[in-house]
Formats: sequence, C-alpha cells, structure tokens
Amino acid sequence: MSLSRFLLKRSLHGLFVVWGVVTVVFGLRVVAPGDPANVLLPPNVDPAVRRQVVEELGLNEPLYVQYAEFVAGIPVGDLGLSLTTRTPVAARVVARLPATLELAVAATVVAVVIAIPLGVVSATRRHEPADYGATVFSLLGISTPNFWLGVMLIILFAVQLDLFPTSRRPVGFDTVLAQVVALQFAPAWESFTTWLWHITLPAVTLGTYFTALITRLTRSGMLDELGKTYVRASRAKGLPETLVRYKHVLRNTLIPVVTVVGLQLGTLIGGAVITEFIFAWPGLGSLIINSFNARDWPVLQGSLIVVGVGFVVTNILVDAFYAYLNPQVAYD
Repeated sequence: MSLSRFLLKRSLHGLFVVWGVVTVVFGLRVVAPGDPANVLLPPNVDPAVRRQVVEELGLNEPLYVQYAEFVAGIPVGDLGLSLTTRTPVAARVVARLPATLELAVAATVVAVVIAIPLGVVSATRRHEPADYGATVFSLLGISTPNFWLGVMLIILFAVQLDLFPTSRRPVGFDTVLAQVVALQFAPAWESFTTWLWHITLPAVTLGTYFTALITRLTRSGMLDELGKTYVRASRAKGLPETLVRYKHVLRNTLIPVVTVVGLQLGTLIGGAVITEFIFAWPGLGSLIINSFNARDWPVLQGSLIVVGVGFVVTNILVDAFYAYLNPQVAYD
C-alpha cells in the first residue's frame, strides 16, 4: 500500500468516526430528559405560543427529519442557533476554539520539555536516585486528578504566594502574533508575558498527567534501545557515549513518542473541560459546561462535534507524520 492510499484509508476511517460522533451527539439530545423549548419559555406559557416555538425549532418533525437536517448543516458550518442567545452556534464555538488550542498546545510543550529530558536521565541512570525520583514523579503525575491539582496550584501560587493570576485570559496568542507581524515588538513582548503569566498554571495542570506519561514512555523506549545490538556495535567502534545516546538511541526512541504526543494533543483538546472551568479559561471546555447547565443543546452539540473532529484530524495528521518518519507503516 502506497503512502497516498494509506492516508486515503485513514481519512475514510476518520470520516466514519466523525459520522459516529455526530450521530451520538444527536442521540444525546434525543434521550436527554427535558424539552429544549423549556429553555426559552416560562412554565405557565400559553399552549399556542409553546406550539409555535416548538415548530420554529423543528421539534415537531420526525426524528429522522431532524437528524437529516442536523447532518446536512454540518458540512456548511450550520450548527444551528443557541437557545439562550439566539446567535449562530458556529460563531460561538469558533470564538472559543483558539483559547482551547492554546491551552492544549501549551500543556503539550510543558510535557515535552520536562518529560523527554527526565526520561533520558532516568534511563541512563537506572537504579540511581535520579531514576527513582523520576519514577516517583511519574507515579504522582499519573495518579493526581487534574481538578485537585488545579485547586492546589491556585491556593499555593495564586493565593498564598501571589505569583500567578487565578483565572482569565486577557490576551490571546493570536494577538501576540499579529503584533509581531506588524513589527510592534514592545507591545508584542508585553502581550506575550501577560499571556504566559495567565496560561502557566492551567498548562501545568493540564499537562502534568501527560508529562508523567511521556516520561515513562521515554524511559522504557531508551532502555529498550540501549539493549540493542547496534548500540553495542557503536560503542565497540569507539563512538562517544553522548553521540550514541543522543544521536542514535534518543532519535529512535522519539518515533513512538511523537505518535503519543500527537494522539494526546487531541485528547488534551477534549480533556481541557475541567481545567478550563477551574481557571475560568474562555475555551470550549467552559462553553460545554455552561451550555450543559443552561440546557442549551445546540451549543453543546456543536462544541462536542468540534472536539470530536479535532481529535480525528489530529489522529490523521499523526498517522501521516508517523508514516513519513517510518515508511514501513504505510505498507502494512
């Protein structure tokens, strides 16, 4: 199988998964208790007015008609109107998406910058204090709930030490890029420091589990590579140990790590819900929770669909990059 056919196959699988996500999201609204019309109408509304609202929302149509209209609108970006604000759902979701992407990417950067060096040190100093420390850190990172960690970070670094803010996103990274493009370097630096100051605690909270996971993966991959024949042959040729470890062993170890990083990036986009809620980060996570509390089903559906599509697209891109790094995958 060629690389193009491999990517085409993955894309078709992705479309099938997206269709499944759309179907499940539509089904959640159908089986959920309560009537969406209750969000717009008071309890003692006149029955005629209620029937008119139900007809305007299309809730009087058969389920298959509602489903067909719902699916037909997605390719053209029509996700319906919010029940509470009567504004297009697509516009609200798109406005929140950059904040979620920023948080997910920042958490990934935190994880990669910390985890890969820590995993390398743990593998190269096996059964030493550094290895034991990295192991304890990984166990704590994997077992610590991010909602608890977020609250503890707020109490320590925001309330007690007053080093970081507790919430908000006063400036986005897109603003920083726009100022750099406009050659406004002083405002760009100020915007960047403000953005970094506000995103640090949410990124650490969201990326801690990911950091622990990548640390363990890097350690196990390094240990596996260090035991292979080519490593012994390189040492027998007299190559410096640093060259063997970091040019050959680490390079081969990073191939599966890249795959996990890409897959976890999609997971972080969907898993930022609690973190965004704790830090009042204006992303899709807080929008999902607020929409659920308000029973605003169109906004909730649109947000979940965007998260699902983002996860699928990320997986396809990771598959493409992995097939590029290891062409044998495209022929399996």
